Amino acid sequence: MIRPWEASPTADFKRRLGKPASELGTTNSSPSCPDIWELDNGDFAVVGRDLTAAYTGRLPDDVSVAQDERIVIIPRVTLIAARSDIPHA
Repeated sequence: MIRPWEASPTADFKRRLGKPASELGTTNSSPSCPDIWELDNGDFAVVGRDLTAAYTGRLPDDVSVAQDERIVIIPRVTLIAARSDIPHA
């Protein structure tokens, strides 16, 4: 079955949405920094904690996670800081 959307492995990072984790206080200068990036093809990349296993057994009825997908959690402050950078259309 062909899916209507596929993630492009060749898209490049274009711009950060919001503020860096160091400014938001969500990192201690380690390599684990939650972040949101717009890609040059218009898609978005989210860096966060992979909690797929923790959430899979309690998904809402209309939610599913494919074998090649993950549930990624980011801090609330990361998304709120990105709000003004998220395109409206």
